[in-house]
Amino acid sequence: MNNEELMKSVVAKAEQWLGPQYDEETRAAVKQLLDAEDKTDLIEAFYKDLEFGTGGLRGIMGPGSNRMNIYTVGAATQGLANYLKDCFKDLPQISVAIGHDVRNNSRKFAELAADIFSANGIKVYLFDACRPTPEVSYAIRHLGCQSGVMVTASHNPKEYNGYKAYWSDGAQMIAPHDVETIAYVNKITSVDQIKFTPNKDLIQIIGKDVDEPYLKEIHALSLSPDADKRHADMKIVYTPIHGTGSMLMFDALKMWGFENVIHVPEQDVQSGDFPTVVSPNPENPEAMAMGIAKAREVGASLVLASDPDADRVGLVVRDSKGEYQLVNGNQILMIFLYYLMTRNNELGLMKGNEYVVKTIVSTEAVKRIADKNNVRMFDVFTGFKWIANVMREQEGTGRYLGGGEESYGFLAETFVRDKDSISAVPLMCEIAAWAADKGMDLYELLKQIYFEIGFSRERGVSVVRPGKSGAEEIVAMMKNFRENPPKQIAGSDVVVVKDYLDLNCKNLKTGELTKMDFPTTSNVLQFFTEAGDKVSIRPSGTEPKIKFYVEVREDLTDKDQYEEVVKKADAHIDQVLKDLNV
Repeated sequence: MNNEELMKSVVAKAEQWLGPQYDEETRAAVKQLLDAEDKTDLIEAFYKDLEFGTGGLRGIMGPGSNRMNIYTVGAATQGLANYLKDCFKDLPQISVAIGHDVRNNSRKFAELAADIFSANGIKVYLFDACRPTPEVSYAIRHLGCQSGVMVTASHNPKEYNGYKAYWSDGAQMIAPHDVETIAYVNKITSVDQIKFTPNKDLIQIIGKDVDEPYLKEIHALSLSPDADKRHADMKIVYTPIHGTGSMLMFDALKMWGFENVIHVPEQDVQSGDFPTVVSPNPENPEAMAMGIAKAREVGASLVLASDPDADRVGLVVRDSKGEYQLVNGNQILMIFLYYLMTRNNELGLMKGNEYVVKTIVSTEAVKRIADKNNVRMFDVFTGFKWIANVMREQEGTGRYLGGGEESYGFLAETFVRDKDSISAVPLMCEIAAWAADKGMDLYELLKQIYFEIGFSRERGVSVVRPGKSGAEEIVAMMKNFRENPPKQIAGSDVVVVKDYLDLNCKNLKTGELTKMDFPTTSNVLQFFTEAGDKVSIRPSGTEPKIKFYVEVREDLTDKDQYEEVVKKADAHIDQVLKDLNV
């Protein structure tokens, strides 16, 4: 489609939004876009429909078919309602649980979804205020719902919002339900098809009645309660970064026995504008800065944070020089799984059927820890729905110890089927207490893990390419890497290429081609070198970016050399990225 055709199509679509079926505020905003001299915003708002993907919706808020608003959310909800009514037509009453985060319009979208579900005869359990994403997953299972919705854009900037759809097991949908739901949503082509008039008798407000059993089950995860008591006064800084974490985290930490939890008052304020940060993402050093400043002020040993919907966890520890260091997502995953395996062994709880799960782009160090403990490890695609899928398949046979991904998500329990910072934060505090009993802090524990299982260093780099032209550029980049794969990376030959789009694994040394065992395909490429380095490349499924994940190996023969080896590994990663032109 050339520019003239695109403009004609965009204007025609936008003019439909001036009709009486749209509210006055929307019509005025669309007219403003049409009348503007610069048509960029108009094109971005209407050049396509906001896609209901396998994880639901996510996009910038505003008027238009490619934006998060009451009409795109309404269409998604109506489509999901229609699918549920077909799937569960024999049930006397279909039910869903709905939650939302602190973002602008989140409550509005959650109430809208509740109205539409109820208008379709579906019972709704709607939380009375914002709640963490994992609690919605819990509520679906706890209340016996067939589905659920969480209104959140996770850690995205303030302009975004999103709509996560869940199935009856509390996990985000996978095939066939994701594909079928998408088909049903795509059938909603007119506002007139959406039932907006609610049946208030079918909407039940929930709150503490779900909070209390959820927190009780989280507390039952503790493996070292005596250590928690011994270190009850350990100074812990926690910040929800303006998000939903403040609803339950302080209660969770108190239940585990941690009595010296220090607030970052400015970031306790719940706000969809996230006033103290550029982006409310604990992966970003800037988002952790106020927590670190508070830790310096009070002399705290660690800083923990969660993102706006409180599913991700950020961690900062003090190094041997007393400086505060951000711990990356791979290292957080390693610490959790090392502790859970080691502590289960110490307590004599291992039965031989234990397993852990990681995503394919997460560190291979997890495999080394699992092998050392004779624990089975599953590799899955990015996204907690795939970790939940393994949990579903292993139910009744395997014993889940934990699972996570490099993007700061971890799940220690089975009564939730999405990443959960409300359990992860107190668990990390317990690990610090357990390590303290052994004469270590978390920094020393991390060095000990590397010393035992071998050192590796990881770094993720995201190349952002927004808009239509950006999306096309990302497609071209993936095509180029497939057609012209690197022969060498950082001076080492590439020996294995894995392409998850066709599930082919090619050994470049032997020429052997094998099929990988995954439930579906995914647009991910991986290169493995003779030196043990690994590079993964994938476009984001929720944001306008392409992601590069680099993992390099270095020798660590003495724990005292750790800082020196880290510097060497960072230079190694720099070279990898340079070779990839990133």
